[in-house]
Amino acid sequence: MTENMNFFSGSDKYVVTDQLMNAVNVSIALKKPLLIKGEPGTGKTMLAEAISDALDMNLIIWSIKSTTKAQDGLYVYDTVQRLYDSQFGEGDVNDIAKYIKLGKLGEAFTSDKQVVLLIDEIDKADLEFPNDLLWELDKMEFYINETKETIKTKHRPIVIITSNAEKELPDAFLRRCIFHYIDFPDQEKMEEIIKVHFGDIDKKLVKNALESFYKIRGMKEIQKKPSTSELLDWIQALMISGVNINDLYEEMPFLGVLLKKNQDMDTFNDIKTKGYSYRGW
Repeated sequence: MTENMNFFSGSDKYVVTDQLMNAVNVSIALKKPLLIKGEPGTGKTMLAEAISDALDMNLIIWSIKSTTKAQDGLYVYDTVQRLYDSQFGEGDVNDIAKYIKLGKLGEAFTSDKQVVLLIDEIDKADLEFPNDLLWELDKMEFYINETKETIKTKHRPIVIITSNAEKELPDAFLRRCIFHYIDFPDQEKMEEIIKVHFGDIDKKLVKNALESFYKIRGMKEIQKKPSTSELLDWIQALMISGVNINDLYEEMPFLGVLLKKNQDMDTFNDIKTKGYSYRGW
């Protein structure tokens, strides 16, 4: 398969909407990074995995932290190792190239085959981080000062960038991306996701679990609303335990799988002690 023939239509393990599928394919066709936003648990990271599986490409993941710098993704010059070798006579210290360690972006650029590059949670880094990558993502090349060498991409990677929208990204960076916001799945789409993960699952369990799940998400007082991954964990816990699924509305077993904050647990219990029925939310 050549780069021009790549077309993403979803995978066996990932339910994709038409809008998201189109966004992926437009970004591939235009050779621009795809910036994916959405609340945690909407499958942003899993999208890159699905693309790599569907297109039979390796996936390179650059997980961004608050301390991450753009340079980290390009290369690192290991001066400490070179100093050690010079002191203890280990190898030729004049060969600077062997002390250059490529970062995730460098690995993607130098790969012998086209890869999917995931820059995960870019909004965790400082405000200058996206701007520091403008040239590299535009031109698909970078310069190594120590060796006076320009690294150019062999096969332009498919770049997926995720953001939890914790901070705004610079306009100059946004202009260079294709953008898509993943809405939280509605009940019908969530049922498809459940079937992908659990196959032939009891329909009544799915119905009752989904009804309870969306009612909890609909409570305005809940600070951290349960996500897709937490729903899947909850359903698995229900299946393993063999609890009476007819009592889900009244008992809400394993609530701690869904709610992760004391305040949210207190809110839920407060509603319960006031005698409100889950059916009445």
